[in-house]
Amino acid sequence: MGGDVEQLKQRWPLLDYLQQQNWAARPAGYDSEFVGLCPLHQETRPSFYVNARKNLFYCHGCGQGGDLIRFVELSRHLSFRQSLAYLAQQSAPAVDSATVLNEVAAFYQEQLDRYPEALRYLERRGVHDPALIKKLRIGYAPGGCLRRHLTAQGYCFDLLRQVGLVNSQGRDTFYGRVVFPCSHGGRTVNLYGRSLGDAFAHRFLPRPKGGLYAWEQVRHCPEVILVEGLFDYAVLWQAGFHHLTCSLGTHLNACQFRQLCDNQRTVYLTFDVDANGSGQQAAQQLAYRLRARGIATRRVLLPPGHDPNHFFVQGGDARQFQSLLEGAQP
Repeated sequence: MGGDVEQLKQRWPLLDYLQQQNWAARPAGYDSEFVGLCPLHQETRPSFYVNARKNLFYCHGCGQGGDLIRFVELSRHLSFRQSLAYLAQQSAPAVDSATVLNEVAAFYQEQLDRYPEALRYLERRGVHDPALIKKLRIGYAPGGCLRRHLTAQGYCFDLLRQVGLVNSQGRDTFYGRVVFPCSHGGRTVNLYGRSLGDAFAHRFLPRPKGGLYAWEQVRHCPEVILVEGLFDYAVLWQAGFHHLTCSLGTHLNACQFRQLCDNQRTVYLTFDVDANGSGQQAAQQLAYRLRARGIATRRVLLPPGHDPNHFFVQGGDARQFQSLLEGAQP
């Protein structure tokens, strides 16, 4: 019984239930607290408080308080067991992860200008155009503040863990990382974080990364440049190459491969030229698969040890990269 009760509370946060019942509230000025008119008795001045982090309510007017189940008992005049049965029959609102991820992306975007070390890192990686940074919604995760921000917006801790934004201790997944939101079909589906130093690896949230990056902008282009990484994408866009997309790694998922094959086009495969040859091997294998589907391919040969990001950071320019495109091999 106890486990079922806790599972029910986690599935359906108190604040979500109240908002579904059209309870109007505003932030109370404290972390994770909201206040509004009490649904349990008539009043003209708000005295009903909800702590979204603790999943509890208390009314200073009528003196009632408790959790979700206690609220259902009082508001519907049911016993404890009847309240459990009632909630079990209701449909809890589906978790819209895109809404949460949009909130996180906006929050991290606000943080970027507050941390000079993050801006310096972008500069070192060749990304310096403020308009581009805004367009790509690049942000920074300083750590230690995301949970507080999101719970103040009414999101419960269990939801943040479910989406993968925090760990069991409440620590930010992207602590100390520059963050790129990844969208698919107009919805934010994942976040990519790149550490400012070598202490932490780059990472995605543990969820699908969606389709090709910014695909809607280029899906009708007869020629498309495909790169591996988001910093490759950023420096090429900054240099004026806008018929551009990114696979977020060398191995395309089924959705990304279908996108490349959805129309007749030429795909310029611009993968890393690394020492172990993995980037070019992946490009060769992808070229074979695309040609089998009738898609023309060209492999762009960067200098040894380079990816597009390094090419521009180490002094390459748009004219030189255009020459590489013109010399690309079938």
